[in-house]
Amino acid sequence: MLHVTPEVAEALAEGRAVVALESTIITHGMPFPDNLTTAAGVEQVVRDEGAVPATIALVDGALRVGLDPATLEQLATAAASPRESGPRIAKASRRDLPALIASRASAGTTVAATMFLAHRAGIPIFATGGIGGVHRGAEHTFDVSADLDELGSTPVAVVCAGAKSILDLPKTLERLETQGVPVIGVGTDEFPAFFTRSSGLPVDHRVEGPADLAAVLREHARLGMRGGVLVVNPIPEADALQADEIDSRIAEAIADAERAGITRKDVTPYLLARINELTGGRSLTANVALIRNNARLAARTAVVLASL
Repeated sequence: MLHVTPEVAEALAEGRAVVALESTIITHGMPFPDNLTTAAGVEQVVRDEGAVPATIALVDGALRVGLDPATLEQLATAAASPRESGPRIAKASRRDLPALIASRASAGTTVAATMFLAHRAGIPIFATGGIGGVHRGAEHTFDVSADLDELGSTPVAVVCAGAKSILDLPKTLERLETQGVPVIGVGTDEFPAFFTRSSGLPVDHRVEGPADLAAVLREHARLGMRGGVLVVNPIPEADALQADEIDSRIAEAIADAERAGITRKDVTPYLLARINELTGGRSLTANVALIRNNARLAARTAVVLASL
């Protein structure tokens, strides 16, 4: 059922480094044309480090592992089209895939869906911006991202800048612990908070770089662990936002979402867009920087892992 590009298929068959990339940053995470330039730029970062990028998406009902430039542009421009009658491009978590395939829809894949499809394709490492998690107020709404369950059940390493800072980070880490997901900090003892380098919360283990990380991932695979590994990589210091400022902007965006009645899978895209407005575009700049930083680490680690 997977339509794998010849480049990705050849790399996998030869045991070379491949890095999976999600597509909701194209369809729901950024405005046009930033979504297109970021997606293309992240793929180039992976190539520059000696790995093959495999952006994953659903295109006209077909599960694509690896996208050509024309398809990237198609997704990016369609996502920017007027949405008076609803989104032109769906947001697909794992549970949505059967219905969207049957209706021949196009969709950006979330962390959960990308993990699932990367594993089906045989790709062991995946780079993204930040994972979903336990939403603030979840004790009342029960709003918990499917990303956490996927991490507990699918053996793919996810390189990110922590969970999105719009979330309840302590509860997210508690849920990851319950799921048996190790949280590995790269060059840090603290869990990063997406736009900022630290949350004050500890990681489970620390490594110093790609070689150490690849060794951990190798042992995780050799043990046959059923779930994934969450690799947290702080945003570069030069691109990080001030914690006090971003916290106040997040609180304002959450209040706006509540007043507007935004719920479920629409919450995260709304909040990211609103925070970008409230920060005058600086949160988007930070988002692009951390995604590129994560792709670089994932590619370097994939190259070492392939050599092992």
